[in-house]
Amino acid sequence: MDVKWKDHIESDPNILRGKPRIKGTRIPVSLILGYLAAGQNPEQIIAEFPDLNHEQIAACLDYARDLAEFEVAV
Repeated sequence: MDVKWKDHIESDPNILRGKPRIKGTRIPVSLILGYLAAGQNPEQIIAEFPDLNHEQIAACLDYARDLAEFEVAV
């Protein structure tokens, strides 16, 4: 699945103090990544949050990948 996180994730300083979240929801990316890190699969996450879909969950992983590739010169 080729998903671009920018299609599914946004940040607004007036919502969740600017934390990245799934567009159109108040579900933060960090929450979804936490569920995945705890071993839950996308179907289990969708059962917990029926407004989510597989593309949005994949977008969270794509977002995390982009953050992990970010380089800071020291």
